[in-house]
Amino acid sequence: MSLVLLYASSEASPCSIKGLPLVRNISELPQDSYGRPGLSHITVAGSVSHGMKEVEVWLQTFSPGSRTPIHRHSGEEVFVVLKGSGTLYLASSSHEMHPGKPQEYLIFSNSTFVIPVNDVHQVWNTNEHEDLQMLAIISRPPVKVFIYNDWSMPHTAAKLKFPYFWDEQCLQEPVKDEL
Repeated sequence: MSLVLLYASSEASPCSIKGLPLVRNISELPQDSYGRPGLSHITVAGSVSHGMKEVEVWLQTFSPGSRTPIHRHSGEEVFVVLKGSGTLYLASSSHEMHPGKPQEYLIFSNSTFVIPVNDVHQVWNTNEHEDLQMLAIISRPPVKVFIYNDWSMPHTAAKLKFPYFWDEQCLQEPVKDEL
């Protein structure tokens, strides 16, 4: 049996699907912390870097004690916890003036959870002994994130971060005409 890799085209660019094989080894994809200590982020399939139109898929690993910022976005998000455990903080009060006190949910290996549109949330690796690794699937890419300083910050004061860290380089590169 022979192995054949299919390529989208012959021209390679780090921010384009061109030149990328349709079957890829995740361990060979670029990963970065994007200035967030304890984070390892890999865009497995994305709108900006891979031409996805409806969803993005991320592989994220959080070292013990690390966490996402308190944030919300206008897309739905599904998580699959691959290893480790931690805590999901979720404030489902998007109709209020501010997120308010979040509910806490234990997340663990082989669990999954869904974040509805605009619900303020935070994922935290509260396990002191092992990494928390998750696959995240988010709709409406590229993601526009609103970041909160704390749970009492008014929704209107949340800071928009767009493009988000892992999309910055690709959105700043000029797009070449494709014939």
